[in-house]
Amino acid sequence: MIDFILKGGFLMYPILLCSVAGLAIIINKAIQYRGIFRSIERPLNEVLKTRPLILMPIIKGLEEGCDEQELTVVGTRQVRETERGLSWLGLIATITPLLGLTGTVIGMIKAFMVIATSTSVNPSMLAGGIWEALITTAAGLLVAIPISVAHHYLEKQADDIAFLLREVTLSLFYMRCRDGV
Repeated sequence: MIDFILKGGFLMYPILLCSVAGLAIIINKAIQYRGIFRSIERPLNEVLKTRPLILMPIIKGLEEGCDEQELTVVGTRQVRETERGLSWLGLIATITPLLGLTGTVIGMIKAFMVIATSTSVNPSMLAGGIWEALITTAAGLLVAIPISVAHHYLEKQADDIAFLLREVTLSLFYMRCRDGV
C-alpha cells in the first residue's frame, strides 16, 4: 500500500488526506443522524418527555410564545446545523478525481519528457510516468466514488430529519394553540 502511495507521486498525499477526512465526516454524520432519528422518531408525548437536544431551541421558542414563522426560522437553523459538513463531502467527492486526473497529466508529461530527451526509447523508460498516471487516477476514483455515494445518502437522511423536525414543530405549535398556551 505504501509502495503505491510512493509510486503515485506527491498528489497521492492530498488524495489520502481527502479519504481520511471524508471517512471521518461520514462516520460523524452517520452517528449524529442515527441519534437524531432515535430521539425524534417516536410518539410526540415520548419526544416531549426526553426533550432531545435538536428540539430544545424549538421548545424554547414555543415556551417564549414564538409564532409559526419564527419557529420555522428556528427549525431551519437546526436543519442547517445538522447539514454542516455535508458540503465538505461534496467537495471531496469532486476534487479527488480531479487530483487523480492531475496526476495522470503529470505522469504523461514525465513519460513524454523521457521520449523527448532520449534517442531510443524502450517501454521500461516510459513505465514510471505511466505508472504514476494510472495510480493517481485509480486512487482519485476509489476515494471519490464511495464518498459521493455516502454524500448522497447522508443528504437524503438530512432531508428526512428536516421533514421530521417540521412535523414535530407543527404538532407542538398546534398543540400549544389548542391548549391556549
